Amino acid sequence: MGTTLIGHIDSDCFYVSCERVRSYTLRGVPCGVLGNQGACVIAKSYELKSYGVKTGHPIWEAKKLCPHAVFVKRDFRWYEVISRRLLELLKMVSPRVEYYSIDEMFFDAGELQRYFQLPLQEATRALQTLVQDEVGVPVSIGIAPSRALAKLGSDAAKPFGVRIVDRENCEAFLRSQPVGELCGIGRRSERKLQDRNIHTCWDFRQADRLLIRDLLTIKGEALWWELRGDSVTPIQTSRPPHKAIARGGSCGGKTSDPERIRAWAVRNIERLIEALDHHRVYARHISLQIDANKTALWLGRTPLAVPSASFRTIYDAVMPMLAAAPREHLVSHMHIIAENLVWRDRIQKSLFFEDAQSPLDQIKRNINQKLGRFAIRSAETLPLHEIYHDTTHNYDICDISGKMCF
Repeated sequence: MGTTLIGHIDSDCFYVSCERVRSYTLRGVPCGVLGNQGACVIAKSYELKSYGVKTGHPIWEAKKLCPHAVFVKRDFRWYEVISRRLLELLKMVSPRVEYYSIDEMFFDAGELQRYFQLPLQEATRALQTLVQDEVGVPVSIGIAPSRALAKLGSDAAKPFGVRIVDRENCEAFLRSQPVGELCGIGRRSERKLQDRNIHTCWDFRQADRLLIRDLLTIKGEALWWELRGDSVTPIQTSRPPHKAIARGGSCGGKTSDPERIRAWAVRNIERLIEALDHHRVYARHISLQIDANKTALWLGRTPLAVPSASFRTIYDAVMPMLAAAPREHLVSHMHIIAENLVWRDRIQKSLFFEDAQSPLDQIKRNINQKLGRFAIRSAETLPLHEIYHDTTHNYDICDISGKMCF
């Protein structure tokens, strides 16, 4: 095992915990957070989980299981506030922090003992208490020589626990963890491993490295090294440039209404352009994905004549693809993807290059920055009046910038 110490901090029931920061009446009460249509549970407290409510349960089923539960609609603007408070606190304690996701962060734990002037176990508990006192959310923490071990440790420590994985306890710990608990091992990979009599994380660690690589590619081999305490992936303090940017999601239920489908496409175009503006990039290709029941139904892709972030250019690229999509299925989800991105300040503008954003685009952006998102929007989105009327729809998890993963 290496001498590096990596920490993984994971907020417990993060969305619910954020709601409890601003509403003390929710503490100790079975509580769930609903998705943007208010139809299903996307997060739950441990109290609600004890009644058998699961993530993805429709609200009416959840209420049958726990009639006295309290449900609130999600608010990603508020969750980002709490997430960044946690990030800034962690940066005070550690010289290097990776903003992995809205509720998870990796950090260099090498300075933890010096900062708190305590042995490692007590220092980790002190960090946990500091987060609870200053940010208001409970967290679980894993400390280990590698990322995979640290994350495995924090997962095993939930709720509100700490786990130090070291040379002395590593074997016993890995023997207690099913291989499916490893981040990056899905059900298909788990079945492949089980077919080779690899059932626990210790079995995985002891397996032949080349076998693991053959079964799970180079990513699986990286996990093999990580479980042996060799840190393969360093802590990344800043996110690498995007290879693609997408905006989309649920269409508020299944629909075949062409006006609503078109309205969702325009809404997603406007959201995508906002993201392209934020990251200061143009798109060279645009793709449209339309799903039914979360199964890929149709995918179209078209090049742009010039790199662009113009509403008119992207609109003109998307609409023919939308018209070509089959109509025999009800549409449930849609994504518009900007690909083959180029930095705006690095593009070589030819003699015939037109400005990649029109004056109208710029006016629209400036007004929305001052007055709020969607203060000005396309009239083609009018069929979605109920979506725009509810401001919780205005901000989604993908709008939180800087995270390493979704």
